[in-house]
Formats: sequence, C-alpha cells, structure tokens
Amino acid sequence: MIDQKTLTPRAWAELGLLSLIWGGSFLSIRIALDEIPFVTSVAYRVGFAALALWCVVLWRGGRIPRAPRLWGAFLVMGLLNNVLPFTLMAWGQLHVETGLTSILNAATAVFGVLVAALVFADERLTWARGVGVALGMLGVATAIGLHNFRHFDLRSLAQLAIIAGTICYAFAAAWARLKLKGLPPEIAAASMLTGSSVIMVPAALLVDGVPTSLPSPGAILAVGYYTLIATAFAYLLYYRVLAVAGAGNAMLCTLLVVPVAIPLGAWVRQEALPANAFLGFGILALGLIVLDGRLTRRLLSG
Repeated sequence: MIDQKTLTPRAWAELGLLSLIWGGSFLSIRIALDEIPFVTSVAYRVGFAALALWCVVLWRGGRIPRAPRLWGAFLVMGLLNNVLPFTLMAWGQLHVETGLTSILNAATAVFGVLVAALVFADERLTWARGVGVALGMLGVATAIGLHNFRHFDLRSLAQLAIIAGTICYAFAAAWARLKLKGLPPEIAAASMLTGSSVIMVPAALLVDGVPTSLPSPGAILAVGYYTLIATAFAYLLYYRVLAVAGAGNAMLCTLLVVPVAIPLGAWVRQEALPANAFLGFGILALGLIVLDGRLTRRLLSG
C-alpha cells in the first residue's frame, strides 16, 4: 500500500508548506465559525474551492468529465471526502480546541489502513501494521481521555464527531482507488468539490437560510483562507507531494500539521490542551511511524 520514495529538499519544502497551510486551516475555520453557521461555512468551503479549481482546469486546457458514471462517483466521493467530514469537524470545532482537533485528525491515516485492509486484497494487515494501528487507536483514546465519557457531554460528542470525520476520509481514500483511478488530480478534485457543492449549498440554504449580512473582515479573510488556500491550492499541492514523495512520506503531513495547529490555537484563541492530549499525540505519532514501515524494516535488518 505505501509507496516509499526519497524526500528531496524540494519535496521536504512542499511537505512543510502543505503542513503549514493545513495547520492554519483549523484556526481559520474556528474564526469563521464565530460568525458563520457551520453548515454554511462548509458550503462556502466546497463551493468557492470548486470554482477556483475549475478555473485552474480551464486554464490548463482540461476537459470536464461527461460520463454519468463518473459524476455518480464524484458525488459519492464528495460526500465521503468533503460533505460528511467537513461538516462533522466544523460542528466538532464549536466545542473542541483547534489543537485537539488537529491531533484527532491525524487518526485519518490509522483508519485509512484499517479500511484498506477490509476492502483490498493487496492491503491486508501485517503484524507490523497491526501494531501501528493498535498504537494509533491507543493514542486517539488517550488524547480524548476516555475517563471523560463517564459523564458524557457535548464536548465528548464533538470529539466523536471529529473521529467520525476521519473515518469518512478513510472510506473516501478507498472509494477513490476503486472509482477514480487515472484522472488528472485537478479534474478529480474540482469534480469532487462540485459534487460536494451540489449537496452542501442546498443544505446550507435549507438549514441556515440565505445570509442576510456580511461577516466581519476577519471572518471573510478566514473563509478566503480555508476555501482558496487550505482547500483549492492545498489539493493541488498535496497531489504534487504525493507524486514526488509517495504515500508513505505524504502520511507525515498528518503529524506535521499538529505542531502548527496547537501553537496557533494557543496564540490566537488562548487555548490550553490537557496533558493527555499531548501524550495521546505522542502515542499516535509512534503508531504512524510504525505504519510507515521504514523503522520496522531497519530494526529487523539491523
């Protein structure tokens, strides 16, 4: 499953840039949520990002897919990769710190391995991947603090919503492998976001109604950041990193995002995370390193 390639200095720079961009997305989303309902905020994210990516596609001379089968696949992909996780995480961020959201988001890679093992015959769990998954799950449980569920509250439900979002990402990755192979990345991303917009724009109008006033300049800048930079541009950059560095190295991005998101949340919103969140991230990081496979192979060969 994991294609290991060498990280060149340029690939490291692009991976670092992507981590900075996505690390800032958690804060920008939270800032926007102070003024914009969470369903509408997701509609803005997928709608404006889709428009931006179609501009890129047309500028590069790409062709809009026409096959109904493909558009059905894009609709499902948009539901799994955007509509459900973006909505669940946006609602979760109303009750959970941005830093903790980024930690829980790192579990995407763990659930991705589990779902791939269930769906694809060539991605079954080895003992090393099993250990990595177990460590990852332990890290998530530690970060959440399972003792908090003795008195189940809105914060506990919000954390579970964020975890559910990461599971959606995992199923989206499997769906993409099954249905969207061979498409140019910018066309696949633009089409997926279009499918997401078909769902989210009517949902926002139904749930939140037509916006009657403009948000503050700060909220508008936040929306601009997480739609145009952290979604549209980030998708293009991610696919480039994936092609150059491989899936195993791109997995590092889920770890590198966290050290960006936590300080930003502390600096801008004065968030303070409990000690168990940092301990959970450490265990989860170890699990992802084991899943990456290189450390295990070195130990066995040494």
